[in-house]
Amino acid sequence: MFLQIHTLVSYPASLLNRDDAGLAKRIPFGNATRLRISSQCLKRHWRDSLQENLPDIPDGLRTRHFFTRVVLPRVVAAGIPEDSARRLIETLANTVITGGMKELDMSQPVLFGAREADYLVRLIQDAVAAQPDNPLEALKKRLSDKSEKENLKAMSKSATGLTGALFGRFVTSDLLARVDAPVHVAHAMTVHAANTEMDYFTVVDDLSSDEETGAAHANQAELGAGVFYGYVVVDLPLFISNLTGCNRTEWKNQETQLPKRVLESLIHIIASKSPGAKLGSTAPYSRAETVLLEVGREQPRTLANAFLEAIPMKNHLVRQATACMRDYLNRMDGMYGRTSDVRTLATIHETVDFGISPSSLDEAIQSALEAIWS
Repeated sequence: MFLQIHTLVSYPASLLNRDDAGLAKRIPFGNATRLRISSQCLKRHWRDSLQENLPDIPDGLRTRHFFTRVVLPRVVAAGIPEDSARRLIETLANTVITGGMKELDMSQPVLFGAREADYLVRLIQDAVAAQPDNPLEALKKRLSDKSEKENLKAMSKSATGLTGALFGRFVTSDLLARVDAPVHVAHAMTVHAANTEMDYFTVVDDLSSDEETGAAHANQAELGAGVFYGYVVVDLPLFISNLTGCNRTEWKNQETQLPKRVLESLIHIIASKSPGAKLGSTAPYSRAETVLLEVGREQPRTLANAFLEAIPMKNHLVRQATACMRDYLNRMDGMYGRTSDVRTLATIHETVDFGISPSSLDEAIQSALEAIWS
């Protein structure tokens, strides 16, 4: 079962996502090069907003310093001398991390959940309590136990917190058991050709005298404006499996309140959260003008190909893009049959007829959630 989220959002002059040269990110697509916002950029801002909106749900940290800056201070605060704490944590880390560790700080940032930290600290405290004169031996004995190995394996899959449940564990190697990402995020791109301008700017020194003419600083930055198509897919069984620890085949038998809260918040954030670059000089705050939600069992499909031919820069671009998306969807349904079970729509461009009644975003989300658990 999948939830697909399609959005169209227009941004005025802004620099939403930069490359290594400081220029707006681009991607060739169809008959034109487009402005682009990377999925990494989008997910970072969505993740921050989710943590603000759902503070009661345990989350995690993406860091190289999990053992030295999260676990170690807590173990020391529990009254265990730092030298002993380091030796115990080294033993623990070499068990948890595939291939062991040369240093307690890892070579790459990895997402760890708050509940993982709780469990690892408790393991060390239990070892000290069980064998105060030789806690290292007690810890090694427990870690070699078959049931403890199973506990650690289960924890690494289900205790990564809210971010891990949605976006996976962010590992680029086999350091830890992977947590597959159920939320698949496409790079957002403009529905028309990239159109940018170099913004030349100067800075005046407030303390310059009348004789000291000229700017104290001069530079330039690329600014662009455009209508972006965004596309997100949620693999619902995998999402609920990550969130609750259940087998993905049992996802419909789980309690629904928590996953509904997370999905509702996620959709709201996708529709309303802007990337944060150059806030002070461009105020890049926009909200999606069209949000199409689809629920169904068939393999998802992007509607980006509705914009293979770049929309000409005239008339109302969001309304044109909404109509292009509707036309492409109708053609795909005509070829394959209906490609999703339930569709809900929120848009300010109500003259574009999708064959379903537009509603508020809240109503569209609630209808989609009801369809998921119907």
